[in-house]
Amino acid sequence: MVSVILPAAGRGKRMQAGVNKVFLRLMGKPILFHTLRVFAAVPEVQEIIVVTGAEEVEPLRRALQGLGLFREAAKSVKVVAGGSERQYSVWNGLKASSEASDVVLVHDAARPLVSRATIEAVIEAARAHGAAIAAVPEKNTVKVVKDGVVTATPDRSTLWAVQTPQGFSRSLLMAANEKAESDGFLGTDDASLVERYGAKVHVVMDSYQNIKVTTPEDLVVAEAFLRQSGSFTGTVRRAASEVCDFIKSAKSEKRKD
Repeated sequence: MVSVILPAAGRGKRMQAGVNKVFLRLMGKPILFHTLRVFAAVPEVQEIIVVTGAEEVEPLRRALQGLGLFREAAKSVKVVAGGSERQYSVWNGLKASSEASDVVLVHDAARPLVSRATIEAVIEAARAHGAAIAAVPEKNTVKVVKDGVVTATPDRSTLWAVQTPQGFSRSLLMAANEKAESDGFLGTDDASLVERYGAKVHVVMDSYQNIKVTTPEDLVVAEAFLRQSGSFTGTVRRAASEVCDFIKSAKSEKRKD
């Protein structure tokens, strides 16, 4: 059994919307709905826990109960209150998860473009290794900067941009969070707690489309992806076809000369 924790308690200050960003509309539906729909379609996911602001727990619980999305898929859906930091919100969700779960996924509620293939790959890797994260190779040159001055340029071939879902055996994630709480440690993501606990975290190749909606510009990009006709592969194929046509045309013009 797989449980999924969706942290959705952030206020989204960078979005400048004045409301929880996961409730903003994307193609006519709340961002959270798009995220929930993907996970609800994965058979192994039997429990979904949404962690939101304390004042939003009851309204969201009522709203989710009215969705046939979960009744039809026979999923257990819970809504719990978050904490002052994302880590504490995940910890609250983890404590509310079923002890019958062998794997727990943690996924940013504001990543509505995650694919079922990525979810299933992370579940498989988490079962095989105990800890796994979705990530993509870094495309940009990254600089280490201190006091406005570049101090180092890491080898880009070793850098990966970490996304979600991140998957762990439930017992491992519980132990890592208990240690972090005991030590007063605040990590940058869930994997950092598991790394600190001493476990190895394996990487699953993800898609660059799995963006986190953080700023108004991200909403535009996410909608563009959702509006795409066909898959990403189809888009690449069309682009490749256009390049081939261009080359053929150029060769034809050269022969005429």
